[in-house]
Amino acid sequence: MRDTARPGRDAAAAALTRLLAPAVTEAGYDLEEVDVRPAGRRRLVRVVVDADGGISLDDIARLSETTSELLDGSDVMGSSPYVLEVTSPGVDRPLTEPRHWRRAVGRLVVAPLTEGGQIEGRVVAADDEAVEIDVVRKRRGKGAGAGGGKSAGPETVRRRFGLGELGRGRVQVEFKPSSPAEETRSPAEPD
Repeated sequence: MRDTARPGRDAAAAALTRLLAPAVTEAGYDLEEVDVRPAGRRRLVRVVVDADGGISLDDIARLSETTSELLDGSDVMGSSPYVLEVTSPGVDRPLTEPRHWRRAVGRLVVAPLTEGGQIEGRVVAADDEAVEIDVVRKRRGKGAGAGGGKSAGPETVRRRFGLGELGRGRVQVEFKPSSPAEETRSPAEPD
């Protein structure tokens, strides 16, 4: 027997999306995802929001307040207890929408090609139809000494891909090597 006070996950997520999307959009953000999961005797309501300029902790706090007020004023969650989490998407979010690609400008990405294979490179520009990527071209040659000189790093070529040519891209995490100036500077010194 199903508990009518507790709607199913998909139904709850769809109802929450309908409830929250107008307020999130009005505040200037995109509602990326609403997820409802069991968490012990409660449910976890996870609301993922984003914006072109990014989202700050103050933004998250304001949206959490708004979301909480909307939930308290509705019966979407039924009578069962829940925990609300408002967050921004992590670096592992797949790049599937034009706005995701636009927000990844300057970032290193990997994406499968719909025709087969995959590309790796840095997003240079993106719009509603295409993405420009400086694609890493794999060097061909034998060994590190091929060409008789020191390599200047990987060669890149700029390519434009229609959004339909790209699968679910992923931002690659890059760790910036420290510069020699940072190594000799005391952590207590101001920037």
